[in-house]
Amino acid sequence: MDNPILNYWKLRLESLKETLEGNNFEVFIADQPEAAKDVVLYEILPKLTVKTISWGGSVTHVETGLYHQLKGDERFKVIDTYDKSVSAEEHLERRRQSLLTDLFITGTNAVTEDGMLVNLDMIGNRVAGLTFGPKNVVVIVGRNKIVHGLEDAFLRVKEYAAPVNTMRLDKKTPCVKTGRCEDCKSPDRICNTWTITEKCFPKGRVKIVLVNADMGF
Repeated sequence: MDNPILNYWKLRLESLKETLEGNNFEVFIADQPEAAKDVVLYEILPKLTVKTISWGGSVTHVETGLYHQLKGDERFKVIDTYDKSVSAEEHLERRRQSLLTDLFITGTNAVTEDGMLVNLDMIGNRVAGLTFGPKNVVVIVGRNKIVHGLEDAFLRVKEYAAPVNTMRLDKKTPCVKTGRCEDCKSPDRICNTWTITEKCFPKGRVKIVLVNADMGF
């Protein structure tokens, strides 16, 4: 076998796809980040009526190239919540507006082998969009986000994803120095709102793109 690692993950992703579909998610598999972008552009978008698009904070989303592709697409009204040139007030208002879009794109902190999405958010706009508001949601998931169950998901988020994201965002929290969760009370704490999405309702509203590559944090 030429590439046993890719084949191993292919089998894992196919099994997870079946499980997630049993939980009413619509699921796609992409071999690499570029292919994940194509899945969204050419398989998901054409089947939807989309006039407005926005996104929740996600390194994975940016890594696919979708952010740069869509923010300049004149077919859609794009509410860009990543734009650092606007004021804090405008930034917050865009996050509010993003919850009423036709399509909301984001990632997930973890996905369990029994088909649940687990997320921890600072402000709550990312998990809010996943839960309710936008007509359709696309969640892009690198293979590195797969964990066995909820306990492993919580551990992954608190001991890895949260500290790394805090470092990325230059927050002033203890985990920036220690590299692990200190359950802090810092004003910069990003660990505020948990969500566990066990099943998708209505069926197919949340579309998941599983990527056979390590992506994001």
